[in-house]
Amino acid sequence: MAPLLAITRREFAAYFATPLASVFLCIFLALAGALTFFIGNFFERGRADLQAFFSFHPWLYLFLIPAIAMRLWAEERRSGSIELLLTLPVSTAEAVIGKFLAAWGFVAVALVLTCPIWITVTYLGTPDHGVIIASYLGSWLMAGAFLAVGQAVSATTKNQVIAFVLAAAVCFVFTLAGTPIVLSAFASWAPPAVLEAISSLSFLARFQSITRGVIDLGDVIYFASTIGVFLVATVAIVDYKKAD
Repeated sequence: MAPLLAITRREFAAYFATPLASVFLCIFLALAGALTFFIGNFFERGRADLQAFFSFHPWLYLFLIPAIAMRLWAEERRSGSIELLLTLPVSTAEAVIGKFLAAWGFVAVALVLTCPIWITVTYLGTPDHGVIIASYLGSWLMAGAFLAVGQAVSATTKNQVIAFVLAAAVCFVFTLAGTPIVLSAFASWAPPAVLEAISSLSFLARFQSITRGVIDLGDVIYFASTIGVFLVATVAIVDYKKAD
């Protein structure tokens, strides 16, 4: 566990050693507040809840999470520091998991900093705090899935811009997998079992289920499995690139 914790601490501290942390946090908090209270018509709705706040999270993550994930391995390859990293007494799996946990922890910090929005809504009314807690958990799990996808994509290239674009595209597919616009493309020829399988891959549908206040074990397992699959894929990609 010591090498894993060392990698996690190193990567987490690296976020705050550059302007990246400040830029990301400022953009995320500004957009979260603006989308909640203005675009989300919070005051016009006349309801003290955070439904509008959480409804925009998948779309915020679609662009902001790939921006975090794009540097995880692409920057290591570009600068050549990946050779040094992989010669340290740490396994590839420990390096991959450590980088992921650091990024996921950084996202957790961003979510914690949105608590003033929760406090504001509580001051204005009596929201269902159980639903809000469940939604925060769902948001964090979804962010982890986005990060795992982004890290796998980042491991394939040394160009951060390419990593960002590809990660955003893959996450976009996963986000909209269960929407009618996607299912309609398969409805005319695919059997119901295939449609159900495609629908079950949707980040958006899984997250919306949790934001209703019901933490279904299936949704948690889905996000955890997605994270696990893409972490394994990242390990395989890094090992392949190392041997190449």
